[in-house]
Amino acid sequence: MEYLVRAAEWFVGLFSTGAEVFLSWMSGIVPLVLMLLVAMNSLIALIGEERIDRFAAKAGKNVVSRYLLLPFIGAFFLTNPACFTLGRFLPERYKPGYYASVAQMVHTNNGLFPHNNPGELFVWMGIAQGIIALGLPTGDLAIRYLLLGAVLNFFGGWITDVTTKFVSKQQGVVLSKEVHSNV
Repeated sequence: MEYLVRAAEWFVGLFSTGAEVFLSWMSGIVPLVLMLLVAMNSLIALIGEERIDRFAAKAGKNVVSRYLLLPFIGAFFLTNPACFTLGRFLPERYKPGYYASVAQMVHTNNGLFPHNNPGELFVWMGIAQGIIALGLPTGDLAIRYLLLGAVLNFFGGWITDVTTKFVSKQQGVVLSKEVHSNV
């Protein structure tokens, strides 16, 4: 009988701890993410969606801007999942690589820019807990996470290009070099 009482106390304690974490988020990270989203949407409205669309089309013309700059800008301004829409300005053969790069970018930017992917913020928070437990600042970790992520995201997009080209050739699929967009 004692085991059942302990199990019930543990079970209720689990939800109690969850409620405490939820309340800490409501007074900490949730307002921060909300304000960042408001700021980003306001900035997009001020710049104009047409200008952002033209920039995306130009950035897709070389490998560095396609897999480093464009995914970063998309993740920062459009956040997840809207950042994937910038891929519409790329030729079909580059879309898989862009997707690979931006899908990783929304995660590796989360330490400095939690509005990028608020749904996955728990991943960053879990990693940061170890640093916090050591009494160290999380800013250094966030910057390293972003910089290393940018390099790996670039290579992920580029390697996906190479793989896509190889598999397309092997399967006899011709990928268009033109952009198929309603722009």
